[in-house]
This record gives sequence, structure tokens and C-alpha cells, in this order.
Amino acid sequence: MSQTEYPVMEGVISLPYRWALGPVNARFFEEFKQKRIFGTRCPKCSRVLVPARKFCPRCFVDTGEWVQVKDEGTLRTWAFISYSYVAQPKEPPYITAVIDLDGADVGFSHYVGGVDFSDLEKIKARVKIGMPVRAVWKEKREGKITDIEYFAPVG
Repeated sequence: MSQTEYPVMEGVISLPYRWALGPVNARFFEEFKQKRIFGTRCPKCSRVLVPARKFCPRCFVDTGEWVQVKDEGTLRTWAFISYSYVAQPKEPPYITAVIDLDGADVGFSHYVGGVDFSDLEKIKARVKIGMPVRAVWKEKREGKITDIEYFAPVG
């Protein structure tokens, strides 16, 4: 029997969840309500970690010092998403990116927007690794990562 002769079973799996933030993530997201991004500094290697973390994943020591970083930075890398797939975080088209926020020492994953998504050549002409970007905050913020709608090119 060939693979095409096997029956196919279809269904939908829904995985609702609740995420206990803990004190570090709770503060990190609470600051978003005020359009502020904070990280935590490792006392051993001095890296500023954003999102804030309870401990440094490199040194395995607790962090404790909170450091405000800018809501702007430099685009490290990006990918244009133009197709749909299961459990997608938003409807395409969109750009997902890693951004080096000014004042942070690790990349921050988010979206890039404020560009015309209708033509890939236009996107490639506008979106460049190393370009400066700035957060575009939602008017009504709830203390979630989506309080930043996207990062827009500066200039």
C-alpha cells in the first residue's frame, strides 16, 4: 500500500495556557505600560539582558540591578514572512527581526513595520542589517510584549 492510500485524520488542537510571570517578568512587562524597556545586569560579566532575566544564562549568577535601555537600536537580522502556517503569531505579511537595543547586550526579537510589504524588492531596498529602528508603542498598553506594535526604521 503506498503512502497516498493511507487514510488521513484531521483535527484542531487548542492549547490554552496561563504563564506565571514571576517577579522579574512581571516588572519587565509592567514597565511597558510606561513605554519603558528595562533589562537586568549580570554582576559578573556586566551584560544587560533584555528581556530581563532572573539570572545570567552565561555566568549562572542571579541578576539584581535593573537598567533602563532605549526603545531604539540597530537591526541585527530579519526575515520576511509572506505565507501562513499553523500557530502563527500574526497574519502575514510581516517581518520578524532581532534588534540590538541601545544599552542592551543581547538581541531582542520583535517585528519590523512601517514599511511597504507589497513588493519584496522594495522591502529589501528599505530594510537593511545595521539600520537604526525605534519602537512604535500601542496607544493603550497592557503590560505585554505586543505593547510594542513593531520597530520602525529611523530616517
